[in-house]
Amino acid sequence: MSPSFQVRMKHLLGIAFMFVFCLYGCRTSEVTGKEDFMLVAGPLEKQLVRSSGNTVTETFDCSHPIPAGSEQIFENLKNRGVTHFKVPLSWAQLLPTGLPSQPQQAVVTCFQTLLRQLREVGLLPLVVLHGSTVPETLRSKYGGWESQRLVQMFQWYAEFSFKEFGALADTWVTLSDLDGVWRDGQPAGAPSCLQNILQLNKNIYQIYHQQFPDKERRLSIGLKASDAAILPQLKGSTPTDFLSVHIEYNCTSTSNFAKELSSLQMLNVDLPILIFEVTVHNCPDSQYQLLGTVLRALMNKNNLNIMGYNMMDLFGKVDIEDVPTSLGISDYKRMKTFTNSYQSVWQKFWAQTTTERDLFLNESFPPGFQWATSSESFKVEGGWSEGGKGETIWDRFGRDGLANANQTADLSCDSYNKVDYDVYLLRGLHVNTFQFSISWARIFPSGHRGSQSEKGPFYYDKLINALVESDIQPVVTLYHWDLPQTLQDYGGWTNTSIVEAFKDYAEFCFSRFGDRVKTWNTFSSPWVVSHAGYGTGEHPPGVKDYVVASYQATHNMIKSHAEAWHIYNDKYRKAQGGKVGIALNSDWAEPVDPSKAEDIGAADRYLQFMLGWFAHPIFVNGDYSSTLKIQIEQKRYECSLSEPARLPVFTAEESQRIHGTADFLGLNHYTTRLVNNSVGGCTPGPSAVGNFHSHVDPSWSSTASDWIYSTPWGLRRLLNYVSTEYLNVSKVPIHITGNGMPTQHSGDTLNDTDRIEYMKSYINEALKAILIDGVDVRRFTVQSLMDGFEGPQGYSQRFGLHKVNFQDADTPRTPKQSAYFYSQVVKQNGFDTHKGHVFKGSKMQLNRRPKYLSPSEVPSKSKVIWEKFSNQSEFQRKEYHYGTFLQDFFWGVSSSAYQIEGGWNADGKGLSVWDTFTQKPGSIPANATGNVACDSYNRLEEDLYMLRALRVKSYKFSLSWSRIFPDGRLTSLNQNGVDYYNILIDGLLAYNITPMVTLYHWDLPQTLQVLGSWENVEMINIFNDFSDFCFATFGDRVKFWMTFNQPHTIAWLGYGLGQIPPNVKNPGIAPYRVAHNLIKAHAKVYHTYDDKYRKSQSGLVSIALNADWIEPTDVNVPREVEAADRAMQFQLGWFAHPIFKNGDYPDAMKWQIGNKSELQGLSETRLPLFSDEEKTSIKGTADMFCVNHYTTKIVRHVTARLGPQSYEYDRDLSETEETDSPTTAISNQRAVAWGLRRLLNWIKEEYGDPEIYITENGVATESKTSWDDSARVFYFKTYIDEALKAHDLDGVKIKGYIATSLMDSFEWLNGYKVGFGLHHVDFTNPNRPRTPKYSALFYFQVIKDNGFPTPDDEKPIYGHFQKNFIWSTATASYQIEGGWRADGKGLSIWDKFAHTPLRVSNDDNGDIACNSYNKVEEDVAMLKQLRVTHYRFSISWPRVLPDGTTKHINEAGLNYYHRLVDALLDANIQPHVTLYHWDLPQALQDIGGWENETIIVKYRDYADLMFSRLGPKVKFWITINEPYNIANVGHGYGAAAPGISFRPGTLPYIVGHTLLKAHAEAWHLYDEKYRAKQRGIISITINSDWSEPRNPYKQEDIDAARRVVQFYIGWFAHPVFNGDYSNMMKTIIRERSLAAGLIKSRLPEFTPEEIKRIKGTYDYFGFNHYTTVLAFPVNYGNLQHYDADRGAGTIADRTWLDSGSSWLKVSPLGFRRILNFIKEEYGNPPIIITENGMSERGPINLNDIHRSYYYEKYINQLLKAYLLDNVDIRGYTAWSLMDNLEWATGFSERFGLFYVNHSDPELPRVAKASVTLYSTIINCNGFPDPALGPHECSSTVPEATSAPVLSDNAVNFLGMNLSINDAEIGLTTTFALLIVAAVGAICASSFLYKAKKKTMEKPDIGSMESMF
Repeated sequence: MSPSFQVRMKHLLGIAFMFVFCLYGCRTSEVTGKEDFMLVAGPLEKQLVRSSGNTVTETFDCSHPIPAGSEQIFENLKNRGVTHFKVPLSWAQLLPTGLPSQPQQAVVTCFQTLLRQLREVGLLPLVVLHGSTVPETLRSKYGGWESQRLVQMFQWYAEFSFKEFGALADTWVTLSDLDGVWRDGQPAGAPSCLQNILQLNKNIYQIYHQQFPDKERRLSIGLKASDAAILPQLKGSTPTDFLSVHIEYNCTSTSNFAKELSSLQMLNVDLPILIFEVTVHNCPDSQYQLLGTVLRALMNKNNLNIMGYNMMDLFGKVDIEDVPTSLGISDYKRMKTFTNSYQSVWQKFWAQTTTERDLFLNESFPPGFQWATSSESFKVEGGWSEGGKGETIWDRFGRDGLANANQTADLSCDSYNKVDYDVYLLRGLHVNTFQFSISWARIFPSGHRGSQSEKGPFYYDKLINALVESDIQPVVTLYHWDLPQTLQDYGGWTNTSIVEAFKDYAEFCFSRFGDRVKTWNTFSSPWVVSHAGYGTGEHPPGVKDYVVASYQATHNMIKSHAEAWHIYNDKYRKAQGGKVGIALNSDWAEPVDPSKAEDIGAADRYLQFMLGWFAHPIFVNGDYSSTLKIQIEQKRYECSLSEPARLPVFTAEESQRIHGTADFLGLNHYTTRLVNNSVGGCTPGPSAVGNFHSHVDPSWSSTASDWIYSTPWGLRRLLNYVSTEYLNVSKVPIHITGNGMPTQHSGDTLNDTDRIEYMKSYINEALKAILIDGVDVRRFTVQSLMDGFEGPQGYSQRFGLHKVNFQDADTPRTPKQSAYFYSQVVKQNGFDTHKGHVFKGSKMQLNRRPKYLSPSEVPSKSKVIWEKFSNQSEFQRKEYHYGTFLQDFFWGVSSSAYQIEGGWNADGKGLSVWDTFTQKPGSIPANATGNVACDSYNRLEEDLYMLRALRVKSYKFSLSWSRIFPDGRLTSLNQNGVDYYNILIDGLLAYNITPMVTLYHWDLPQTLQVLGSWENVEMINIFNDFSDFCFATFGDRVKFWMTFNQPHTIAWLGYGLGQIPPNVKNPGIAPYRVAHNLIKAHAKVYHTYDDKYRKSQSGLVSIALNADWIEPTDVNVPREVEAADRAMQFQLGWFAHPIFKNGDYPDAMKWQIGNKSELQGLSETRLPLFSDEEKTSIKGTADMFCVNHYTTKIVRHVTARLGPQSYEYDRDLSETEETDSPTTAISNQRAVAWGLRRLLNWIKEEYGDPEIYITENGVATESKTSWDDSARVFYFKTYIDEALKAHDLDGVKIKGYIATSLMDSFEWLNGYKVGFGLHHVDFTNPNRPRTPKYSALFYFQVIKDNGFPTPDDEKPIYGHFQKNFIWSTATASYQIEGGWRADGKGLSIWDKFAHTPLRVSNDDNGDIACNSYNKVEEDVAMLKQLRVTHYRFSISWPRVLPDGTTKHINEAGLNYYHRLVDALLDANIQPHVTLYHWDLPQALQDIGGWENETIIVKYRDYADLMFSRLGPKVKFWITINEPYNIANVGHGYGAAAPGISFRPGTLPYIVGHTLLKAHAEAWHLYDEKYRAKQRGIISITINSDWSEPRNPYKQEDIDAARRVVQFYIGWFAHPVFNGDYSNMMKTIIRERSLAAGLIKSRLPEFTPEEIKRIKGTYDYFGFNHYTTVLAFPVNYGNLQHYDADRGAGTIADRTWLDSGSSWLKVSPLGFRRILNFIKEEYGNPPIIITENGMSERGPINLNDIHRSYYYEKYINQLLKAYLLDNVDIRGYTAWSLMDNLEWATGFSERFGLFYVNHSDPELPRVAKASVTLYSTIINCNGFPDPALGPHECSSTVPEATSAPVLSDNAVNFLGMNLSINDAEIGLTTTFALLIVAAVGAICASSFLYKAKKKTMEKPDIGSMESMF
């Protein structure tokens, strides 16, 4: 008999045996009423190797841990039909002393664990208390069974066992071998012994059933069948629930089995019998009598009640194999079938016909099934060097030009910056799981823990948090091919040290992310790494070594995986509760010729060399499969001259550590191969070594990849194979971790029908495996989320469900048709489309409003809104408000039928007036129509995708009247139209989105237009019929109805101007008539709902009215306010007044139109009248106020002409735009956000404080704006905040906000020229692809946050700066001194610049400026009032050296500075002196100025003079102020002196070069000549804005922001602090210069000596900062100048407050960020802020709240940098002490803390309110915590807050013309300040007196030295 035949026979006999047992069990159940036939296996056994070398098998007794494979054994037995498993307890091990009070707890726990394991897999324990022999330790103490003491001890033992294990087992045997009891030192049947045993069993029986009274519990005693004679005595003496019998069977005498059974029968035993054990003798493997005998005995018609049978001997003959081992006690018998898994699976499926194979299964996956998609770090992230990321082997691969078309993954999909974008797509897909990989080099740049990056983990934190917040489970792959290059440099996966490195990396990830990540793949497709990376070399690292390296890489990856698993298991599993597995890739393999056994064997080997290479060690036995090992050894034997393969060997410890290290098996599967046997020879590689060859069937569907062919049936077969081969014991689930196919990168990439078919077929095969074959598959992952970098193929192959446009720097993602298909599969959880769902909308709460409000007056009382808001300062108006809306706030988006649906004549739809209008050429730009529009009629799932992604709570859409009633009437009902809306509504409710349905949005059925449309009163009833039908049909689910959208637009544009259908031009009469009918139609529909449906449907009904906000041209002129109020009444009040107030039009309208009509000679008003009955019917017909708002207009009163008759002229006003606000793509529709707040307040006041829904709000952008719609983001950011202000600050009851619109659509008269959409629609593509814009991500975030909660950046911090912190304020010589020709001063370049026409605003100059040259005492008095510790001022170079050289020193000029310094020191204020603040002596400019390097020596000489003269008293020096402005503004733009602009590409860089060298010389001069004696510090002051990307999701913008900062601060800081210009500047300028044909870079180069001399020339970082900008890339072509080199444009965020300077926006957050940049970029130098402040323009207002706000916010950010970020901040300087000449803007921009009145020749200084704020901060040295109560430092001087506004009653006060009231305030304030100053002077005198008693010296720089 052949072995294969034996295997098949055993398999068949086993099946037969199970079948008969099933029949027997079923027959038993018919009698007993329960299915309780027991199939028993067990117990566990252990093999011990004695010192003699003999192997002894013993029963497992918990003296050692439970074997690791026990659960697999139990699972295997359960699958074979076993119901019970023997568990013999060990009396000696449990109670070594015999006393229950002294158990071995470890043994107790061991047995408890074993019992739980059995129950968990579905096996019931059969617990045996004891066999027969008394343990020797107990016998020696208590004797044998004849001893009552021993019997008592056993009874205690039984009670102990019931207590510890009774809850885990229902079936027990007390003594399993009675025969052995009396053989144990007793004669058979000895009376005392037998009596003791029987009494003992009786006692135990009673104890057991008393303790466990359940009827299902049973207890037995065991004996041999040959000892049946004792049964009568047993039956009479002791109770038992069943009899456990041991039967002998001899294959040489088969009759004894039946005899033993019959002997029991003859004794008339009516107890159930368990054949507890069968001892088999003389039965060779080739005989199967036992099986047949047992079957015959069981099927025999006898009276025996056999309740169960021990299967172990039967299994032993058929399927048990003893695995010999040399490991002794740690190894156990394991269950193993002889059946080859591959053959088993192949035999199962090979006979299938093609029809059977491909039969589609329309069923659902199990509940809770996980649907996933995936991405891989190196394929999508980009950001290849962002955040300190290290280089990976794939980075090197791409940069070496090894990928297709030299493509790289440097940017890829830019996912590093687009977390929100990617998660947005996932929400649209509706998957519940996302699998992504972590870039090892982003976490540990060098691969080792010591190189950990801070920013890398933050990126993954952000991604994981975003997923969790979106209810998407993250599945993380630790390694997907992108090895840190540093590790590869040391051998990569071939170096054993990598195991420890990977272990550290894995542990970091577990500890950092494991609280949120519950599923981990250690590796994904490691076979590809070994094969392509280290075998063929096709992938990086490009090693071509299939002899050693490939196998060694595998070896180390397996060990790395195991170590990671153990780390998680030992340290994290208990706390985190996650799972760790590995994702292995495998094809399915089928034999080329199924009739050839060798081809079947070859297919098996193919799988073993691919899947088994990794799976066998992990899931089977910790080692490579025998197939693999034998094949390789055979090859090595055959190829003695050339080694084909070297398979490493696992040690025994490694094997043990590897085996079982997976909680699931991840499977990546894509295709199938046909395999045949071959002679591979001695060539390395799997095919040659494995002697197989693979092929594809030419009939299989191909893909864009030459290795993926669509063969879906292979997945089902592979899943069966995996389950059989690897999981038959361990029983961990399978996760399909990757499945997908690529398409080409060109052609119709969005309509990917091939991928849909592929996905559909493969997913269905997985479903078959689950439902038909019982394979435990828990997840299906589609590869991949989006197109990416596909390794060697670059971007030529596309796997994505979303298209990524790699040609666009935005890398926008657009869903393909496959994405929509997959979302449907996810929604249905498979393919069962017949499961119906009944949806019901949420009931809406109706808050009844007063039915009657008094009519509006003329003007209305709501004019208080203008009084309240119109006099707000710009600061008050624009200050951003943080907060959130109520939790039930309705966030939504909108659309309308004609704009999006298309299908204009599909499925029976009738024509609408818009269909007719647009078909007429010339009606719409480019003859656009809504025939297809967005094709939403056919793309409903695509619309739902967007709504899911946005996570809106509501969707406002309209019903197409002509789609439901083609001719407008019920008789023409079109069920197809009804079905469409039913599907839409149900689809919305399925995702908890509330439908907000508009009954009429302008698309009137054309047949009704023929009847006269809305001019015909019959339309009222016709519309009511349509509405009634809609309520009845959809109202069970729709709870929010709007009758009309923008009836004003219908009436005026449709019937007045005739611009929109029906294009009636009758502006004086038709609009009023139409509006009249619309209002009555609305009211009738409202009452229909109220009367017929509200009670059962509980919905709300309203009307959506449109309204601009109207601002009067002058709020102080009553007539203009009345005009504004009239404009509001004519637009909003026209409809709102009748509905929300009194049922009639507002008096303003009735009065105006009535009077105009009379003046026009008409006998009655053109405004129709409502009857009293109609008024009663109309008023109160809205459950909430719905308003559409877009813009604000400015109006003024006019007396309009009388003819022609027109609604427009009836209003007597003219409208203009609000010109200070941004324009939009639609003319006359500017973005005026503040108007919304005022409109909402007006509605509140005018209409009785109703609940308000903003039902449309949005902005148009040009159609070419496909993704980066920053303008829309700013629009929403400002408008929604104004709504929030109205809600939070004004108490307006805003209930919802609907953004316009969901997607770009047909924009009425604009066609497709503009778009309002959050999603871009490509109308040139027949698929109408939808791509989310930047605004969609922003709006989602607003929805998620429910508004704008205060960001961390904006939250104040409380605390203090260091004790010796520098508090200062600053000025500059030319800006304040005046005395431009006084006392021998020479001319400066600013003197000449300011006296040149058109250079300085208003022809201002610094001739007098603030006259500080003559006002030292007054300036110092201001400083004392501020309480500053330091004062920064500059020296006028030409004042001390008139010609710039030391040839002539102007002592008079020097004396001024001596006087100033002395006065400062006398006031205990340290001077902080700037040597050069832009006012170069003109004499030096005449010889080239800073362009001429001879100036360096002259500057050094000047510095030497100042150090020598002032240095003994001045300890703080600045060499040069803002070299950027000198170089670029003065010599590039020419906007400052010397005003040169004709060489912008070279001169700024030359000047900058000279400035740096001059600074260095001055610093070295001080350092070498003066520092030791004067003990001062010296540095340079550098200015810079901070820059943020305009679009934070865009790498291009991020790079632009980086360039802005490096070209600004880095231009000068990098040489001083780091040495030389930055590489960025040098590279960019050089490359652009050479590209323009220049022979060298326009940026000068430093010599090595110069670099050395400049580097380190600082004692602190002097830093001037004012604002932040948003950067974006700009390509200037070949232009050669600074801006072109920088390659960036900048704008400001619209929410940032303005200042008096166009370039300065209030953006405090940038301050902290640039300080952190300085810390990181320049080594955390000591920083003194040498300038910071803000300006104002316009009327004088001493209450400068904007400046106080600025200082408070900016200084608080400074404190955050100091306290939270450890930035080394040493001081802060406010710019400026007083208003002064602000360079080219003259005196129009004012930065001062003190106001200087230039209209008074005395130039008096007056404190502004900000003085109080700043002095308080100084006094407190920061910000004391208000929660701790008032701090004494907060008691400050009174503040001056009044604005000196000129009036007729003005008086002169300190040279200023002020009102009497303001003068009084000024006088009081001045008096108070003088008192405080006097007190301060007294205190100061006292302090000085005390100080002089201690020392006669002035304070030196000791405190300064302690700081630096």
